[in-house]
Amino acid sequence: MLTTPFTRTFGIAHPLALAPMAGAAGGALAGAVRDAGGLGLVGGGYGDAGWVAAQMDLAGPGVGVGFIAWSLSDAALEAALVRAPVAVMLSFGDPAPFAARIREAGAALMVQVQDMGQARAALAAGADLLVAQGSEAGGHGATRATVTLVPEVVDLAGPVPVLAAGGIADGRGLAAALMLGAAGALVGTRFWAAEEALVADGLVRAAIAADGDATRRSGVPDAARGLDWPQGFSIRTLRSAFLDRWAGREAELRRDPAARAGWSRAMEAGDARAATPVAGEAVGLIRDRPRAAEIVARIAAEAERALARGAAMVEAPLDREEHRCSDAS
Repeated sequence: MLTTPFTRTFGIAHPLALAPMAGAAGGALAGAVRDAGGLGLVGGGYGDAGWVAAQMDLAGPGVGVGFIAWSLSDAALEAALVRAPVAVMLSFGDPAPFAARIREAGAALMVQVQDMGQARAALAAGADLLVAQGSEAGGHGATRATVTLVPEVVDLAGPVPVLAAGGIADGRGLAAALMLGAAGALVGTRFWAAEEALVADGLVRAAIAADGDATRRSGVPDAARGLDWPQGFSIRTLRSAFLDRWAGREAELRRDPAARAGWSRAMEAGDARAATPVAGEAVGLIRDRPRAAEIVARIAAEAERALARGAAMVEAPLDREEHRCSDAS
């Protein structure tokens, strides 16, 4: 069992957290990750108070919730806080206006960051935990890569634990995150393809058939939904006929209600060619749709084996060197 400051803080068995993916991480998935020994986070997304309340009630106690900070309303935050979440994660915006309420409610304040300026702002706001998200991640993100961003944030954060996010879908990724100094990993795409995720089967089948070269960052899905995201963020999805058609023509797409309605129907029906399945570069490591508990168990066991192999690889040359020194004497 891998014990870190993250697992000790939340009293969990494994250094894994469910990314609070909007539209995918509902109460069933968050509760399943909690029951398997990780940190389950309901995807509060853009702040629908009724949806947040229903999904947190479905999950039950012992889970957290995540929100997109630039769209978070007081009503949505209150709907979450009255249900005593263990953590509230804020992403893509200033956490400072919400920090005091979250901590006063007894929840840990988690803040996801994509660059060092955001990391400094999160620490100044009193974050209890940072999530350093690399551009490999599915969904919205920025430009820094996980392998360089994580250790830089770890060095800045000092005693504040850091989770790595972006491109982590198996135990090798978790082991790598720990070696970079992270206290665990926030995992999205692998859980997006869990049985409990609120994702249409056809979209998951397309992801299972894809490799990591099949994703692209764009503004197309935001244009299809009529969302105005802050500058500097784009969204990573699988490539599709719809994305290829509209990439670079987002302004035109916003003015085409028929195209936007068709995209919405395709997402709901699971028509991956006419939709934009939200998945990261780690999609190339995903080949099935198991239950969340199996995913947690697999990643944890694989990470322990990967760390043991790494230790053996380091120790073996040292043993040979010591043997040669002994022979020479």
